[in-house]
Amino acid sequence: MARLCEGRVCIVTGAGRGIGREHALMLAEHGAKVVVNDLGANTDGTGADASPAAQTVADIVAMGGEAVVNGDDVSDWEGAQRLVNQAVETFGDLHVVVANAGILRDRMLTNMTEGEWDAVIRVHLKGTFAPTRWAAAYWRDQAKAGRPVDGRIITTTSVSGTYGNPGQTNYGAAKAGIASFTIIAAQELHRYGVTVNSVSPGALTRMTEGLASAPQTDEEKATRDPRWIAPIVTWLASAESRGVTGRVFQVSGRELAISEGWHRGPAVAPVDDPTALRDVVADLMGRARLNADMRGNDAEGPGRPSRTI
Repeated sequence: MARLCEGRVCIVTGAGRGIGREHALMLAEHGAKVVVNDLGANTDGTGADASPAAQTVADIVAMGGEAVVNGDDVSDWEGAQRLVNQAVETFGDLHVVVANAGILRDRMLTNMTEGEWDAVIRVHLKGTFAPTRWAAAYWRDQAKAGRPVDGRIITTTSVSGTYGNPGQTNYGAAKAGIASFTIIAAQELHRYGVTVNSVSPGALTRMTEGLASAPQTDEEKATRDPRWIAPIVTWLASAESRGVTGRVFQVSGRELAISEGWHRGPAVAPVDDPTALRDVVADLMGRARLNADMRGNDAEGPGRPSRTI
């Protein structure tokens, strides 16, 4: 088997369990040296346990790979810097950051607390920004020093952010922010030889098991296995993907797709009289594409945009 990531140094955050663990294992299988970051927290972000990350590292070493544990909080500024520094100091370089760590504090908007909002935004959005920022600075310095750079940032978004899901205004806002962050960072970092892409996973993990109906058949279970997410991440981490940037890949055991971002829809000449807007807006709504459901398809329903007033 060809090894796509031979010798590449990769950081994977939230790699002790679930999707992140699958990323780390497959990257190592394809020759990467992996920094396995995980606090080992509960799904709501509380607590800590070093053993999941240690187990992932042990499994990589058992297969003949190279990996080390990192227990820093990726949403902490200095912790994110230590994470990037550890990769460089341990393995001599850095090529890939997979920002995967996340938590859930689901609540309907009318009942959500400030703490539930802040915790989710911090772990997902700042926890993506901080490691990316330190890695980007490292690659910028490498490029300015005349050294070749073939860097990769791979973030993790969600259909809850790109399409919307009730009960997850905090999580969805963070994930939508990550999608926008990915697009802008791709534009900024291209000059340094760095690509930035995102994956939107569909998988059954301890974070998502309470969000959807339980799979009823072995076939359904197979399509929701987190192992399906790792192949696109491994490919995006490789040298083969250097021509792909600023994209969001929606992936599960059912399909691999590219999510298309916001585009301007139907338009008319500007209107300066608000009393004339009813018919104008009705015309625009009748011609505009509907917002997507969680499968990415046009959908109508309670609380969703319609085609009529």
